[in-house]
This record gives sequence, structure tokens and C-alpha cells, in this order.
Amino acid sequence: MSDQNRDGGSDEPEREEPIIRDKRKIDPETGKVREPKGEEHDLAHEELVDVGPADEDEASILSDDDLDILSGQTTADQLAAERLADLQRVTAEYANYRKRTEANREIERERAIGDAVKGLIPVLDDLERAEKHGDLTEGSAFAAIATKLRSAVERLGLTPYGEKGEPFDPQIHEAIFQQPTPEVTADTVAEVVETGYRLGSTVVRVAKVVVSTPA
Repeated sequence: MSDQNRDGGSDEPEREEPIIRDKRKIDPETGKVREPKGEEHDLAHEELVDVGPADEDEASILSDDDLDILSGQTTADQLAAERLADLQRVTAEYANYRKRTEANREIERERAIGDAVKGLIPVLDDLERAEKHGDLTEGSAFAAIATKLRSAVERLGLTPYGEKGEPFDPQIHEAIFQQPTPEVTADTVAEVVETGYRLGSTVVRVAKVVVSTPA
């Protein structure tokens, strides 16, 4: 056995370790854009190992806005101002949507109740005529039923209107007769023939009246 073999030597030449170059433009640890180095290396005699692009999870961390900030195209203050403007716009749109929804809901509610109480108005007319004829004596069962019915429709929002002596309004009154009267200086309700009814802000039935006009 030779001295070379005894010392564990070998005739094979030593291998150079491969040079690994990370070509990713975004530093995975800091998240910053890497600046290209000014000096160029002679890669003709170097063995390069491409580590490939960053994995999908790492790439998804940075959005387009983040990349704009990192590249200097957009500042953090500008991005914050844009996000604030977007939030204010969405908030205003939602507030307007809620207002429209609540207004439409109230209109639909009044319409549904109006359809229900319209069938009760003739009954209320009969009760009013019976009261004028003295048929609703206090303490009678008929009077008690009339009181309960009137209270029920009032809870639904149905209110009567039309009083003798009030100014005539063609928007809510229907004149079935006009009589010249020297005592009045403007058109005035002289007599209510049929009571009008409102449901909230909606006129369910106009009041039919006799109108006194200036002579």
C-alpha cells in the first residue's frame, strides 16, 4: 500500500460547489423591492441554480396597491385617502338605501292598512248616522260596540276630518252644494254631509260638504 493510499488521498479532482442565485425581485423576508446591483458578473463559467418564482401563498400576500407603494408610484397617504373616500362613498350609499327602504316600507304599510280599513268606513258612516238619530245611547251595548270599533280603527292610524266652519279646501273637500252667504268672506264649510278620513298622510276618502260662498 502506497503512502498516498495510506493517508486517504485520492487522484480525483475536487468538485466546486454550485453557486445559488436568488433572482426574485421581492425580498421574501422584508417584502421590499430589491434594487438591481450595478456590477455584472461573468456567468459563463459559473453553475447557476434557478430557485424559481415565489410560491403562490407568498405572492398573494402583496396586492397591486402594495406593489405600487413599494415601487414608489403611490404613497401610503395617497392610498389611505383613496380608501377613506371609498369608505365614505359606500357609507353614504348604504344610508341612502336604508332611507329609501324605510320610506317604501312605510308606504306599503299604509297601503295595506288602507285596503283593510276602506271596508270599515261604511260601517263608521252607519254609526255616525245612528249617533245623530240618538240610537247610540250612552251605556247601551250598541254604543259600547261603536266605541270599540272607532278605537280599533284609530289605532290603525285612520282619523276622521271635516268640521263645520273650517275653510274649504278642494284638495280634501268635495263640494256637493254651494250657497251664497253674506256673513262669510271666503269659502267655508257650512255642513259636513259625509266625514272624510285620513290614514297617516294619505286621504282615504275626501269629506263631502256644503260650502258657503261670499255673497
